[in-house]
This record gives sequence, structure tokens and C-alpha cells, in this order.
Amino acid sequence: MRTILHVDMDAFYASIEQRDNPALKGKPVIIGSPPDKRGVVSAASYEARKFGVHSAMPSRTAGTRCPNGVFLPVRMHHYIKISEQLHAIFEQFTPLIEPLSLDEAFLDVTGALHLWNNDAQQLARAMKQRIADRLDLPCSIGIAPNKFLAKLASDLEKPDGLCTVPGDPNAILSFLAPLPVRRVWGVGKVTGKRLAENQIFSIGDLQARSLSELQRIVGSKSGGEHLWSLAHGLDERPVEPETEDKSISREHTFDEDCRDPEVLRQVMLELTEHVGHRLRRSDRYAARISIKFRYADFKTHTRQETMSPPIASDRDLLRHALDLLERQAIRQPIRLIGFGVSQFSDTANDDPQPDLFDDSKTTKNNRERNERLDRAVDALRERYGRDALRRGNWRKTN
Repeated sequence: MRTILHVDMDAFYASIEQRDNPALKGKPVIIGSPPDKRGVVSAASYEARKFGVHSAMPSRTAGTRCPNGVFLPVRMHHYIKISEQLHAIFEQFTPLIEPLSLDEAFLDVTGALHLWNNDAQQLARAMKQRIADRLDLPCSIGIAPNKFLAKLASDLEKPDGLCTVPGDPNAILSFLAPLPVRRVWGVGKVTGKRLAENQIFSIGDLQARSLSELQRIVGSKSGGEHLWSLAHGLDERPVEPETEDKSISREHTFDEDCRDPEVLRQVMLELTEHVGHRLRRSDRYAARISIKFRYADFKTHTRQETMSPPIASDRDLLRHALDLLERQAIRQPIRLIGFGVSQFSDTANDDPQPDLFDDSKTTKNNRERNERLDRAVDALRERYGRDALRRGNWRKTN
């Protein structure tokens, strides 16, 4: 049986700001655009969450809900540096690390347990202490036989928690049974309503239903299988360590399913700029972009587009991303949205065929100018924070 840890830093961005400025401790810290500007919340401290502030919420809404909130710009370069220090600590315990984002990861510590008296809690407590000593940041850790259970466990005793799921199959069922059904990954507002209409409120209620019943209730074969498996604590996915990037992507899962086109476009802008920054840091160009959507009924859709020549500027990436977004014609609430690039090259050389009336030289010059501007913006944001410069009118990028 495997032993998996899910390590989740508690309110990572906000905790870093509170650590760096002790005067902010205990105050509602909100990372993102100021409340008088267009934009969304990137992160919120636990003090701000008490007012209903959450990530991807429009900053103006956050300002209304939490008028005494301390709004700070995103210092992504700083957070990345601290994340690298965090992952260096992970590597002291196991090489089997699957990063999920800057602030969370799955770790397979099965092979390392003999160094800790075969005691996963002892290992996890040592990891928490090392993170606290070296980074002065809190984290929550879930210990379980698989990834789903480990992630669920890390959420149960936040912040600064440590929770262990038993390994025996019957004990797992008992552990899960009293938890609310919303604890099952993928159960959002729409699916939760369907389940409630069928008197399913807890994971135990899910366990009592057959696979065919769940498929009928959610109206999806794969959705029913997903619910049934997780309700029984089954998840065969291995921890997959990071390899050389064949793609660069970023996703956002909404706290509440979203269908507001303005919020979706704003989040797509944020995702695109993050991916563009990483693409330029690696000195590569992408010939394919893709967008991803996961709906409330668990169905996932992707759209892709191939570009010639390859691109690396935010303006070009965003133009294609928003075009794909418009073509998706979203008509139902979105649970997750993502943006990614792939098919990399080291240059943007396209060697176009000459044409008497072709304006390819002008187009190439514009593309190179946009990339130079983006690299200058990257440098300013790394030094002064993400909000040092923001795109003025994100609705029009041509």
C-alpha cells in the first residue's frame, strides 16, 4: 500500500505578505487588483475569507464585502522563489514529488518510511517543522493511501493541520461516510443540487447508491463512475514527478461555478499572462495554444489552435485565447478554466514565402516589438509586483 502526502501551504501568498510585514498579521489581506480597479482576487488570508472573499472574485466585490481589507499587488517573482525553497525541502524527504501549483504538491513517501520508523505521521511532523523553521510559513498535510484521500485530508484541519486517513478499506468508508458530499472532488453547486434533490447529502449517502443510480442522477456515465469511486475512497492515480516541460499551462478552479463572461475573460487574461511569462523565461516560442473547460457535470472540453509562426508575446497569446473562448460558446456554469501552450521551438523563424503585396515584414516587426515590450513588463513585475503594470483594456487585444 502506498503512502501519499498532500502538502498545501495555508493562504500561501497572503501568509508570505504577513510574514514579510508583521504589521499585517491578523489583518484581512487580499492579494490582487485594488478594489477601485478592474481585476480579480488572486488570494486572500483567512481573516479576509471570513468576509466571503475568495480567489477569482472581482476585486470590487471583495472591497464591498471586506471594506477594511488590505489590498496588495501580486509579487509573483517573490512567491516563485519561496516556492522553490519549499520544493527543495520536499526533496529532502522523497524524490517522488508531483507539484500541483506553487503552494501544493503530492509526495509519495512509501519508500522513505523506513527512515522514520515506518511512521508517516512522524515524517509529516518533521516536514511541517522544517518548513516552519526555514520558511516561517504554515502548511497543512494530509496522509492517505491515495491522492484523493490525501488532498481531502489536508483540507479537513486547516490551517496548520495534520490529518491521517486510515488504510483499511472498511475504515476508509467509515472515515468518509459522515463528510458532506461537497468534499468529493468535482461536486460543485449544480451537481450538489442534483444530489440533494435525490436525498444525497453526505458521502455515506453516495456510498449507499449504486453506480447506475449515480450515473442516472448526474446524467453522465463518467460523472457517475467518478462519484462512485471517490465515495468508496478509490483512486489509482500515481504520483507523477515533474519532467522536462513539453507544455506550459495554468488552470483555475472556481470556488463557485461561474458563467459570468466578464469574470471568465478576466481569469483567462490572468492565466495567459502567467503562461506567457513562463514561456519567455524559458526562451521558447509556442506553436500551439489550448484552452480547457470543466463543467459542473464533470465534462471537460478543450479547444486548440496551431500558429505559424510560433509566438511568445502576451498580446498574441491572448488574442488567440479569447478567440477560442468566444468560439466555445459557453452556455452552462464553468468549474475550471485553463490555458496552455505546447509545440515549442527556440526561435520564431517562419521563413515566409515572399509576396509582392505581403505585409509579413510589418507583421514580424510588430510581433518582435510586442515581445520586447512583454519582456520589459516581465522585468518590472518581477521587481515591483504583478500589479505594477496591468493591461489597460483587456477586452480589446488586437
